Amino acid sequence: MSASSQPRNIVLVHGGFVDGSGWQGVYDILRLDGYNVSIVQNPTLSLEGDVAAVRLALDAQDGPAVLVGHSYGGAVITQAGTHPKVAALVYITAFAPDKGESVNTLIADPPPGAPVPPILPPRDGFLFLDREKFADSFAGDLPAEQAAFLADSQVPWGVDALSGAVVEPAWRVKPSWYLVATDDRMIPPPAQRAMAERTGSPVVEVAASHAVYLSRPAEVAALIRQAADH
Repeated sequence: MSASSQPRNIVLVHGGFVDGSGWQGVYDILRLDGYNVSIVQNPTLSLEGDVAAVRLALDAQDGPAVLVGHSYGGAVITQAGTHPKVAALVYITAFAPDKGESVNTLIADPPPGAPVPPILPPRDGFLFLDREKFADSFAGDLPAEQAAFLADSQVPWGVDALSGAVVEPAWRVKPSWYLVATDDRMIPPPAQRAMAERTGSPVVEVAASHAVYLSRPAEVAALIRQAADH
């Protein structure tokens, strides 16, 4: 891609149980690099609603954008990424469903011996992680105080978001990149690698927890820059 057409816009999409504020470290690095960075506060009530929130952000961009998703945010960008302003996709230890797949179908058969995320039974249509097990499963490489804050500030995750199926996977028509977090206890690394391979993404592996975007923002930002510079 020529320098004049390289995306200078980055749109960041968070996953379940958290909000967009966790992207601040990545945001700060990319802003210093001269990128325009937008953070979507997707409601995580339904896949359809979250895709609509991302498309609002994409509509507001002044040119091509790199669309980045963490965890469940990967399902969101897979559906929203067909937007004409999306030049590339970046999956950060994220779900990358194919047509007809949802997060539910991707987690239905965990590999033998894989850690099982401590998701509590639904309450009124919403999911939460067990706060006592949150740090170990989601944020094992963050300071204890930061992990506790994440556990105590959880965003209710709608069960409808997990069952939302992708209709038109953007990675089939847009270039994509993938970051595997090798110490992830929410999405097993072998599952991450399989999704990355299926999408044809160049892969970077980082020894980090599911919260890699918080614990290793420089590595996350570096992969986003790769996608912007392709």
